[in-house]
Amino acid sequence: MAEERLQKILAGGGLASRRAAEQMITAGRVRVNGKVVTELGTKADPRKDKIEVDGQRVVQEHPVYLALHKPRGFVTTLSDPEGRPTIKDLLKPHGIPMRVFPVGRLDFGTSGILLLTNDGEFSDGLLHPRRAVPKTYVVKVDGLMEAKDLDRWREGVQLEDGRTLPAEAFVIRHEQGKTWFQITIREGRNQQIRRMGDATGFKVMRLARVAFAGITSEDLKPGDLRPLTYEELVELKQQFGVPRKPAVARSPIPGWERKPRAGVIARRSGNYMREEREADRARPAPRERATPRSAAPAKKPSRPARGRPGSRRDR
Repeated sequence: MAEERLQKILAGGGLASRRAAEQMITAGRVRVNGKVVTELGTKADPRKDKIEVDGQRVVQEHPVYLALHKPRGFVTTLSDPEGRPTIKDLLKPHGIPMRVFPVGRLDFGTSGILLLTNDGEFSDGLLHPRRAVPKTYVVKVDGLMEAKDLDRWREGVQLEDGRTLPAEAFVIRHEQGKTWFQITIREGRNQQIRRMGDATGFKVMRLARVAFAGITSEDLKPGDLRPLTYEELVELKQQFGVPRKPAVARSPIPGWERKPRAGVIARRSGNYMREEREADRARPAPRERATPRSAAPAKKPSRPARGRPGSRRDR
């Protein structure tokens, strides 16, 4: 393994975020091979070098990649100074043994798919503007949108920080003076969808992200999460060049299966279908219901013994 910056190694060990790790280094709490290190640019090899924080050895955690269906009313952070519910509260019931952080953000009033990981390179790769990772939302706005109104969203809306990139959008339905539509954008500005609604005269009333980089919230109830499948991680690498750590063959969370799931990019490969067939064969056969004695069928008469003509059986 190549050398990495100390703050990255500490974050990979689940001790703290990179910013907090930098504070640990400058405070003189970190030792490398027995020597105190205070320079932020210091690099080390987590496999060869002995790295300690407050005398405790730092061990690299198993990489984790999770998909969470975030409900409305939760802040996309691990701690909130205002005391509002955070996604950390959603992780507690699942007993995640590693420290994970969100890939990007969802607003307090926005629900939908949110990725979590402890792999910083993976997160940075998905959020880099150059990769233009698609994000799909279902939006409810106040007012009846016509084709020309939706064209403004498709072509780009002028905001305070510049015009938005072209988007894909189509109307789902109209009801009681409101419009439901779906839109896919490839940039991540702060509260972009809501600001686009204000700029075009259609106030956003409801917002949910249904897909991020092809990963959907299908089969996930609000508050539920699941590990990303190996197939999904491979697809992210092929489509967007997102780096990932190789040790993802098995889930690091006890009791969690890593079976591929149906979705936008979770393809049902031949291996998956074979696993499904094997799982069906492994299930115990259903027990037959005992037939009551009163309904028991009469015994069939036994067949006469066969033999050669003239033998003792025919006599």
